[in-house]
Amino acid sequence: MRIIPAIDIIDGKCVRLTKGDYDTKKVYNENPLEVAKMFEGAGIQYLHLVDLDGAKAQHIVNYKVLEQIATKTKLKIDFGGGLKSNEDLHIAFNSGARQITGGSIAVKDAKTFEGWINKYGSEKIILGADCNNGKIAISGWQEESSLELIPFIKGYQKKGVQYVICTDIAKDGMLQGPSVDLYRQIISECSNSSKQSIKLIASGGISHIDELPVLKELGCEGVIIGKAIYENKISLQQLEKFV
Repeated sequence: MRIIPAIDIIDGKCVRLTKGDYDTKKVYNENPLEVAKMFEGAGIQYLHLVDLDGAKAQHIVNYKVLEQIATKTKLKIDFGGGLKSNEDLHIAFNSGARQITGGSIAVKDAKTFEGWINKYGSEKIILGADCNNGKIAISGWQEESSLELIPFIKGYQKKGVQYVICTDIAKDGMLQGPSVDLYRQIISECSNSSKQSIKLIASGGISHIDELPVLKELGCEGVIIGKAIYENKISLQQLEKFV
């Protein structure tokens, strides 16, 4: 199971929100590159980089931060937040993203998102399936759609999606543990529905190092960890040992 620390960016700074609420913003570091280098120094190879300004603006904003981290570390970066157009995607990949995550676009403009899968391949495009009460949430989690989580994932599986990041918004930033039952359900239902088994990346609520073996046992391909690192609930030494 891949360990994927998260860096969320507002105004070029490393921040965390609670349940996606911008009013709960807490700045942890003015220099995201410094944070990325700390992760790399602990033997971590992956990074989940989220452009929260982009999510609000509906187009890529913090690509310079992406470029800086991509050129000055060897971290394999998946990048998301506000990617809505072919031009946004071009900028993200040109700035050093290995993968991109599309969430709202997959709901609001399926044709464009499917075009990305076909053009760049399923190794490069991650489906962002963030949910609240079992329904897909969009627009930086400010809106809840009418789409049910499992059928949404299955629909895109048929179109070639392999990687899925699922955040249970109720858990995000709460440090109360991940949605184990939800991930079990996704892996069980979506692994039987097609030849291509889902590569599920768990996100939200991680609070203790002991939760990681549980997610690994479930069959999660990766886990995104944010606030637990910044609030010293999980140390980089513990992650290095786990890796």
